[in-house]
Amino acid sequence: MGKSSYVFLISLIAAFGGLLFGFDIAIFSGTIPFLQPYYQLTDAQLGWTGSSLYVGCIVGTLVTGYLTDRYGRKLPLTFAAGIFMVSSLLMGWSSSYTWLVVWRIMAGIGVGAASMLSPLYIAEVSPAAIRGRMVSINQLTVVIGILLAYLSNYLLADQENNWRWMFASGAIPAVLFFVCVFLVPESPRWLLSKGRADEARRVLLRLAGSATVVENELQTIRAGMGREVKGKLRDLVQPGIAFIVMLGITMAIFQQISGANAIFFYAPIIFEKAGMNVKDQLFQQIMIGAINLLFTLLAMQLVDKLGRKKLMLAGASLMALWLFLVGLCYALGLFQGYWLTIFVLAFIATYATTLAPVTWVLISEIFPTKVRGIAVSVATCALWTACFALAYGFPVMIASLDAPQTFFIFSGVCLLYFFILLKYIPETKGKTLEQFETEIIRH
Repeated sequence: MGKSSYVFLISLIAAFGGLLFGFDIAIFSGTIPFLQPYYQLTDAQLGWTGSSLYVGCIVGTLVTGYLTDRYGRKLPLTFAAGIFMVSSLLMGWSSSYTWLVVWRIMAGIGVGAASMLSPLYIAEVSPAAIRGRMVSINQLTVVIGILLAYLSNYLLADQENNWRWMFASGAIPAVLFFVCVFLVPESPRWLLSKGRADEARRVLLRLAGSATVVENELQTIRAGMGREVKGKLRDLVQPGIAFIVMLGITMAIFQQISGANAIFFYAPIIFEKAGMNVKDQLFQQIMIGAINLLFTLLAMQLVDKLGRKKLMLAGASLMALWLFLVGLCYALGLFQGYWLTIFVLAFIATYATTLAPVTWVLISEIFPTKVRGIAVSVATCALWTACFALAYGFPVMIASLDAPQTFFIFSGVCLLYFFILLKYIPETKGKTLEQFETEIIRH
């Protein structure tokens, strides 16, 4: 197997953490038409049921930040897969609404851990020239998970106990992830940070090939480590680091409150307000999943060619436009024909090409190595906190306001983000993690 093929293979395995995240988002949205009447949930209770997963995600990211710096990247990935595997089955066959929420929180711990570990691991094993493309694999598996879950929801909709089978089906990708993660090596950067140079050298030989390249890479990593502070929480507010941490948190939050996940989480509610029946709602979700996958593949080709900043700016501005047009559809009652579907799919296509993958790429790249684990943990925790707020608040928001106002607000959020990106976003295209770190500290 060639070196680049090996890097791709282990990156793909690590990125199964993203698939679990995408699968659960989409699975929940498909259960809404059946779960809400089964337990007679109010809008607030539906929001809590959907968002409870992200309580677990917050816990998972906070705990994993410590574990990954102490025990490496591989062991926590294994535990994350195991947790999600068991909790998926228990969600499906929960004996009460309370236990359903409990197991969703447990599933969130596994999803949260994997969501921060997958891009972190991939960034640390990938050469600079293809790092953006490799980290984008994580977002690719997220959207594959979404599409697979939408297909599963559509196929299971007519079955008895349909929502139970929908939740339980998440155990299938979790088992595959759990088995395959044993095949990946430990991160060479983490091994070197623990003084295990011989093991790091062996891993790098498999990743890079020639001994000369490996020794140069070892020297580069050591030089970068020599400039770093230890990875403690208080170090994140030190000069030269605090700004980049705040930038990472800002990108994480805006990725979630841009409106995309409102569509992924609650597409049935959105299309129900346009007069569609349940089967049509679930079919619309399959279209969303397919467009999401297609344009994520496009993003993987663009992220290392066009650069991170151009894609983020284009994404924020176009998403603001599409959301405004979606709001107009509801305001003017433009439900005849395909205008609403076209604008929703254009929005998802833009998100899939820009904010969705590039945010994860930047979060995995911008932090110094010794604090990278804890910094990625904090940024990802902020992401899940925003995700929780969105998942909990959207059903209440769209019921309390109305659909036009809701989408106009999301449009304004994307426009604000455009100006933040314009002023503050860095460009990391083609730079090693150590080169970018030197530039940040210098500034």
